[in-house]
Amino acid sequence: MESEEDAMKKERVVEARARNISHNVRCTECGSQSIEDSHADIAILLRKLIRDEIRSGKTDKDIYKKLEDDFGETVLYAPKFDMQTAALWLSPILAAAAAGGIWAYQRHRQKTNVHIMALNLVRGVPLTPKEKETMLDVLTPPPPEGITSSFWWRRWVGR
Repeated sequence: MESEEDAMKKERVVEARARNISHNVRCTECGSQSIEDSHADIAILLRKLIRDEIRSGKTDKDIYKKLEDDFGETVLYAPKFDMQTAALWLSPILAAAAAGGIWAYQRHRQKTNVHIMALNLVRGVPLTPKEKETMLDVLTPPPPEGITSSFWWRRWVGR
């Protein structure tokens, strides 16, 4: 009786490990399904192979390695990180960084855009001190040659 229960426990462990591995292995025929979900002949054979490997005492890592050696790295849903897959793994980070950079640039441009400041003036929106300084720098014409800027500015404003 005891050995029968042990055999059932071992079989449940084998089944659970096999299902876990099968969920992480792509069907080579279907491509979009795991071998656990696929009904293709190759998926059935791979599930049997995985169970046989588990019963023979192989670790999950050994089984993944054997599948990768036999079918290539694309058979695994989570490929390992190396120089060949670095772009695949890092692309979400690079895309987020690029989007953040574009957002920050647009935000900076919006804050210092003279045209927007001029429109805000027309609409009656008060300018911040930095915006006032920027507007004065942009809109103040250069002084004529030979006259210092402070003298020219006083003469021009005094009119």
